[in-house]
Amino acid sequence: MKNASHHDVSLRPLNDAADAVRTFYERLPYPAPITNLDRHRDLYRNPDRRRALFHLLWPCERARGDEKILVAGCGTSQAATVALREPDARVTAIDISETSLGFTRDLQQKYGLENLELHQLPIEGLPELGCTFDQIVCTGVLHHLPDPDIGLQALRAALEPQGAMHLMVYAAYGRTGIYMMQEYCRLLEVSASEEELRDLGSMIGALPADHPIACVASRAKDFRHPDALADALLHPQDRAYTVPQLYAWLERCGLSFGRWSLQAPYLAQCGMVAPTPHAARLASLPAPQQHAALELLRGTMTKHEFVAYRDDRPKEAQPIRFDDDHWLDYVPVRMPATMSVRERLPEGAVAVLLNSAHTPHTDIFLPIDAVEERLFSAIDGTQSINEILRSASDNPDDLDNRDGARRFFERLWHYDQIVFDATK
Repeated sequence: MKNASHHDVSLRPLNDAADAVRTFYERLPYPAPITNLDRHRDLYRNPDRRRALFHLLWPCERARGDEKILVAGCGTSQAATVALREPDARVTAIDISETSLGFTRDLQQKYGLENLELHQLPIEGLPELGCTFDQIVCTGVLHHLPDPDIGLQALRAALEPQGAMHLMVYAAYGRTGIYMMQEYCRLLEVSASEEELRDLGSMIGALPADHPIACVASRAKDFRHPDALADALLHPQDRAYTVPQLYAWLERCGLSFGRWSLQAPYLAQCGMVAPTPHAARLASLPAPQQHAALELLRGTMTKHEFVAYRDDRPKEAQPIRFDDDHWLDYVPVRMPATMSVRERLPEGAVAVLLNSAHTPHTDIFLPIDAVEERLFSAIDGTQSINEILRSASDNPDDLDNRDGARRFFERLWHYDQIVFDATK
């Protein structure tokens, strides 16, 4: 697919808030531009990585390579990484910032990404493309729009009936320190000049470790970089969502919640919450209330990243269940960021399973014993759970043994160690 002509948002009247956002990103593109995608390309030469991301969105559909993907608000490099990872897909990317698109265009040329098409266009202008998409990726964008409802409704209109959205918006409670410092910067009229950003970074560095912004800064890898500091504290348009607000927002805009990209922090069965006196009561709540309670209990979530679908989707999108025998036919596929640790183990464990993407939730790790390690080691992305039990279990027909296996694979799924190919 060759580059299409670029839509010029400067010809379209914008309101003051939208124009301020565009001006901000023309001057301060974010994230920091990069020039090398070799590591990303090498990682995703492993087809199981791409397959895991596919089944995160569509557990009951067969992976395919000819998807139409929209990256909405692509920034400086996100669209290039998607096009590089999905070479058989047709990737369309939009952004309001020509500066950001310029950096993406450089990557497109460097890596020969003929499957990528770029447009300078706001999300609200999507109808101009006259296209619909199987997958829409929109992370870190909707919360900067003057009216996120209009933006989300535009994305919904561009989504195929069986399509899926990968979305990320800010979370309210974990960003308390950021909003305190945003107000501080407004009072002092801090600008985005190099000198002012350097001084602002020094001020934050001098704050005590228990200040709310210091907690956020210590967890964010790039927070001390000037571009990240400006994006967090000087952005002209910013809002955040609690879990109940997020659910209501999706419903209001004709979408249904699918799952969290990483679900363990929102579940009572995982991490530090599991052994507490409230764990059973939390687990008995309906899913939206449980997720809301866990956000309150943890208190440190700075973003919500999740999968959503059209509310008129003809079939259930995430039908993963363990209350009948269908789980035996699921094919477990390891998540890309999973790892096994064999040092400083809890008593009785032969390994501890981690998903490195769970940072900063360092309590979310899963100790496993020798029997569970055999089952985990047998996961190859092709065998069903039933086949794994046949090959790795001493007595796969023993009902107690099978019940233990069911609980183990459900825990692996809860802890974001695996997704399921449930096409069987």
